[in-house]
Amino acid sequence: MDTNKYFLPIAVVVAGLFIAGAVMWNGAHPSAGTGGGTAPAANVNIKDVKTDGEPFIGDASAPVTIAAWADYQCPFCKQWEVATLPQILQDYVNAGKVKIVFKDFAFLGPDSMTAAEWARAVWKLYPDKFFDWRTAVFAGQPQENSLSPADYLAWLKKTTGSVSGIDAARVGADAQANQAAYDAAINADKAEAGTFGINATPSFIIGTQLIAGAYPYAAFKAALDPLVK
Repeated sequence: MDTNKYFLPIAVVVAGLFIAGAVMWNGAHPSAGTGGGTAPAANVNIKDVKTDGEPFIGDASAPVTIAAWADYQCPFCKQWEVATLPQILQDYVNAGKVKIVFKDFAFLGPDSMTAAEWARAVWKLYPDKFFDWRTAVFAGQPQENSLSPADYLAWLKKTTGSVSGIDAARVGADAQANQAAYDAAINADKAEAGTFGINATPSFIIGTQLIAGAYPYAAFKAALDPLVK
């Protein structure tokens, strides 16, 4: 029997299952990529990640923390938020086992910084609405850098105003008034990511594992289960 005719299609399928989307930063400009992976590393430990003051969801005293770096314009970040995060919420976050700390890795352009500044303002003014806001921003995400700065800001205002309980004008005013402080915090998140070897969005640290890419739920379950049991 000629097994080669079966091997190639199977290999392609298997490879597809293990490749996860990511947007990568090469130090000079962003590029689309499909790399990513999970790996234990001696220099990666959730205990070393700054989490105080950062936006999060879940029980503040949950025994396990996921640190998640993202860019609000990143299409692979949206993919993870839509396809993977809901199951993590259902099985771990809502059960009080895990909290997720959201970190900024704004690198796709000025609109990425604008969205991250507004995120900081929402967290400051409406912390109980932050996740609703984040969900709305990713759900309606325009193609990266497809809008002018003015049009992106108008879209951001409209999206923010669509979240019940949030005053978009108040958020915009706070983001503008505190831009320097927010930018410093956003840039600090990105610099911190670099110390862990993170150069792609989305990226996650769970325990001593680095997951780089929009991996499916199974990859996160495999990393979380040994820690929550």
